[in-house]
Amino acid sequence: MAHTYRSVRRGAALLASTVAALGLLTACGNGGQGKSPESVSGTAAPATGNASSTDSSGTSAVPSGTGSSSGSQTGNSATGGGSPTGGTTTSSAAGTRCHTSELTASVGGNNPGAGQENFPIVLTNKSGRTCTVRGYPGAAFVDAAGTQLGPDPQRESGSTAATVTLKPGQSAWAGLTFSSPEISGAKTATPAALLVTPPDEKDSLKVTWKNGAVPVSGNASSVRLNVFSAGTGA
Repeated sequence: MAHTYRSVRRGAALLASTVAALGLLTACGNGGQGKSPESVSGTAAPATGNASSTDSSGTSAVPSGTGSSSGSQTGNSATGGGSPTGGTTTSSAAGTRCHTSELTASVGGNNPGAGQENFPIVLTNKSGRTCTVRGYPGAAFVDAAGTQLGPDPQRESGSTAATVTLKPGQSAWAGLTFSSPEISGAKTATPAALLVTPPDEKDSLKVTWKNGAVPVSGNASSVRLNVFSAGTGA
């Protein structure tokens, strides 16, 4: 019995030694770590081949410089418009557009003809940089309280817009025309001022009106506007 017991103990010791040796070999094969690598949260996901990129906030990164300037006239007669058709104009010169704060406005003398009253609306570049105007001005006759007199001026059909470059001190003009009330019989009012808005701008310039009554309703009461051209219209 003693002999058998010693044999069992030697067998168990040999088995334990073998298991320990195998465990040591396995640990060496894993670089000494003895366990599988762990996944780490927050690491970059694999590339998917999608051409669009995102910034750190997770929003799509879109190239800048894709804005457009609106030249639409939306019923406000004092809104300037860059497009002869009343649509939206996108121009490579949008970055050099003259802003209201860089301009002065005036109304030139009447050049009547064939029953028409014709006045040049003049914008002059008072800034120290070169800028451009293109398309129609916005215009509205107002009384002393600032209330508009008459309907919105209409844009003269067939006008072709051209970009007018204004160096400091240079001017551009657009025609404002209406039928003589004395001939047309239209109802009239005498404005205190004319509000003028440069193309594609929202802020207007106020010009004192010194040219008497204008048609505001009735027959042939429409006031019409032409696109800007270089000069003062004199």
